[in-house]
Amino acid sequence: MKHYLSILLLLLMIPLCSDAQWHYRFPFVHKEKAQKSASFVKQYGDSLMALNNRIFNAPANKKADAAADEPRIFMPLTFYHDVVGRAFNVGDTLSLTDRLLLRTYIMHPELVESSQTEIENAGAPVYEPEKPLHRREDLVEKSRTEYVEPKTSPLTVVLRRPNFWNYRGDYSLQFMQNYVSGNWYKGGESNYSALTSVTMEANYNNKQKVRWDNKLEMRFGLQSSRSDTLHRFKTTEDLFRVTSKLGLQASKRWYYTLQVLAYSQFTHGYKSNKPTLYSDFLAPLNMNISVGMDYNVDWLGHKLKGSVHLAPFAYNMKYTRKLELSERLGMEKNHHFLNDFGSEFTVDLTWQLMDMLKWKTRLYGYTSYERTEMEWENTLSFRFNKWISAQLFMYPRFDDGVNRDDHHGYWQFKEYASIGFQYSF
Repeated sequence: MKHYLSILLLLLMIPLCSDAQWHYRFPFVHKEKAQKSASFVKQYGDSLMALNNRIFNAPANKKADAAADEPRIFMPLTFYHDVVGRAFNVGDTLSLTDRLLLRTYIMHPELVESSQTEIENAGAPVYEPEKPLHRREDLVEKSRTEYVEPKTSPLTVVLRRPNFWNYRGDYSLQFMQNYVSGNWYKGGESNYSALTSVTMEANYNNKQKVRWDNKLEMRFGLQSSRSDTLHRFKTTEDLFRVTSKLGLQASKRWYYTLQVLAYSQFTHGYKSNKPTLYSDFLAPLNMNISVGMDYNVDWLGHKLKGSVHLAPFAYNMKYTRKLELSERLGMEKNHHFLNDFGSEFTVDLTWQLMDMLKWKTRLYGYTSYERTEMEWENTLSFRFNKWISAQLFMYPRFDDGVNRDDHHGYWQFKEYASIGFQYSF
């Protein structure tokens, strides 16, 4: 590139040198004009050499800038307005190119081919191809994107109504065996016992205002006894109980509640070696209807759950289908019913103490302000696995509406321990 530019400079200098020789051969040319031409040639050559040094001898990062600053001297000579404007402005510094163009405008105006105005009016060159353009059909076909039909299968949309019902159940069958030899130094007797328990719940909650909780509890236990000459088997546990609560939400955990509680037993009950009947089916039947408020318990990180029912208004009915039991059950002689009003409360909680240990408790109380009934049921269940568990049941009870016992007064107590099968869902 450097060699090409040097040749270009020589070619540009040849006409100028020829012009100087022409003036030398013809002495009639004015001497002053010849001197001016020689000075112009010298200045023009010096400017070209300076430009050459700036482009090829400048640092690498400035070569491009030097070439970009001096493009007009290599183009057809044109009258530029900005060059003349800078010459007449006070304080502007003229570049080497500006001075060269100004001198050329003054000394050789005949070399000017056009002006800046003509170039701006002409605009950019328009390219007109000689042959019409034709698109390549094959390229269009190759670049066309083929649409791939997605593989889909028909979907069946099933709309179901929300189910606000929740069902739970707990079933267990417990056994216990005790053997005592005839010559055992402390005495006693061998026996077998079995206990079955069923708890079923059906609860409705529409997640807005209404709740309806229903629970059915059934327990039945039998025990063999060799010492009882009148009864080969006696009941150790006999209960069926229905609890139904309809609640209307008052706040986050409180509900206005109507509760119906009814409980009785399946079969007759006797004491050892006594023919006296102590209880039977629907003898007694207790029903309690109360109006109050329920508090939903959810404590200890969802480990302690249940409800507390407080009812300042309650109606209690006690019924017996056997008149011979009316007095012993706290009723008037030969009367089937006992009706009274009072207050009632029920606390029903389940506490998951550990993964395998659970405590269920139920505290029930009713008072007519003349008599009081109170029951506290406690079941401690230890599960070995999904099917096997051991249970400890403790049941203290207070009732001052029946005949007083000389030893325990109005207090009653029941307790048993068992091991067997248990299933929950």
